[in-house]
Amino acid sequence: MSSGKTRFDFSDQTVVVTGGSRGIGRAICEAFAEAGARVHTCSRRPPETPFAHATITSESIDVREPEATEAWLARCAEASGGIDVLVNNAGGAPSVASAGASPKLTNKILALNLNAPLILSQQVHQHMVARPHGGAIVNIVSISSQRPTPSSVAYGAAKAGLMNATWSQAVEWGPAIRVNCVVSGLVETELAGEHFGDAAQKKAITDAIPAGRFARAEEIAHAVLFLAARDSSYVSGATLEAFGGGEWPPTVPRPPA
Repeated sequence: MSSGKTRFDFSDQTVVVTGGSRGIGRAICEAFAEAGARVHTCSRRPPETPFAHATITSESIDVREPEATEAWLARCAEASGGIDVLVNNAGGAPSVASAGASPKLTNKILALNLNAPLILSQQVHQHMVARPHGGAIVNIVSISSQRPTPSSVAYGAAKAGLMNATWSQAVEWGPAIRVNCVVSGLVETELAGEHFGDAAQKKAITDAIPAGRFARAEEIAHAVLFLAARDSSYVSGATLEAFGGGEWPPTVPRPPA
């Protein structure tokens, strides 16, 4: 079992994380700060509780607004002397039947989960490309990018698009900037009940995961730190699957315990 601690060293590095007020994003911020980084994060709503580390600063910004994110990145770079790591974590979508989804909702989902990280990556490029060690971008995608996602069609399509963008940018921007993504499985967060249902529904889900449980947010955070670390200097264009083994194939009977 993980202790929740990390041994990565990000001393004297500046990390920016979108969607860091709660859940996976908050765990990513805390993990980087614990590893010595200066962390800047943004979210539409401010954190409900203070961060554990004083080296984390937060602003209320909608990542779907390019002018706002460009100005935020410039402030982060000026305050810290540059940017070493960008984590595109902000995302999400409500469950909705695809036949009834409005064009407005579909566009909002694509704007948050695909357009925003693409634009943020473009905007951070200027702050990374001339750095002595270059920079690292880590995109948080989802297991939904690799399988059918009924009732979340636009979300799954956006995450699949972000995965492809990861590979393309890694080729175009290397070697100065490494670009990787984490395929996150199902994570136990503050909103898990809303997403996964009651105890019986959660058990039905975890019974189909080889690991037998949901991920903890810090486990996804540590996968992000691995990809962002300078020790991983030859890792770019990678898809790191942190999903507990995926899902048990529905056509294959599980062996007895």
